[in-house]
Order: sequence, then C-alpha cells, then structure tokens
Amino acid sequence: MREQVTAVVAIVLVVGLTYLWWPRPARQATDGAPLVEVKVPPLSALEQAGEGAFAARCASCHGDNAAGKDGSGPPLVHVIYEPNHHGDAAFFLAARNGVRQHHWSFGDMPPVEGIDDAEVERIVAYVRRLQQANGIF
Repeated sequence: MREQVTAVVAIVLVVGLTYLWWPRPARQATDGAPLVEVKVPPLSALEQAGEGAFAARCASCHGDNAAGKDGSGPPLVHVIYEPNHHGDAAFFLAARNGVRQHHWSFGDMPPVEGIDDAEVERIVAYVRRLQQANGIF
C-alpha cells in the first residue's frame, strides 16, 4: 500500500512539474489591452479618491481599473493580490521600494516617486473595493 501511495505522489509531482515548465506558445501582443475584465461598483468618497490616485500613479502600468495592461503590468484585480496573499502592507512596500518580478513576467516594478502613505491608503481602498466587487474576497 505504501508503495502505491509513493508512486501516486511521484506521478502527481512529475505531471505538476511538467505542466509548470512545459513551453507554452507566446501570447500575441494586444498593445496594452486589459488583461482581465473588471466590474466597477459604486465607490465611497475614499475609494473615489483612490480611483483618482490610481489613475494618476498606477494605471499607466496596471491599466484602467487595475485590469492589468498587456505588455506593461499585471492586473491587481486578480486572486494573486487578494488580502491573504498580498496584504495591504505589500502595496505600501511596493509603492515605496518597488518590487522584484515574481508572479508575472512584466519585469521589476520601480518605486513610485513622490507617493506618500495617505495616497497609497486611498489606492488600496479602491483596489480592495474592485477586488471585492469582482469576487476576489
């Protein structure tokens, strides 16, 4: 019985690793197109302020409404950025210090010049509201 369990685990590992490292065809570039569809819910005053800050500071890479931007940056309305995986503090650190590429292949994110914690707080409120409205948490 133990040998069977070991064999099943080995097969699962081989299949999983093969899936992860198997070459995939290159995606066709869509010139900055959104990477996910985002429903925009009604926003509170704080979230509206975050929407404006996001548009000014983040949308050039992360796309309108945090939908990502093909060739530029990942969508923040994505399960990877849900609060249990990337807590609010991760947004503050990313804005302040930048982020090394780790989930996506867009390259490193540079620090956001001149942004302060109050502005990041508004942006986080906006992104979390979008996530919530789109079933992320």
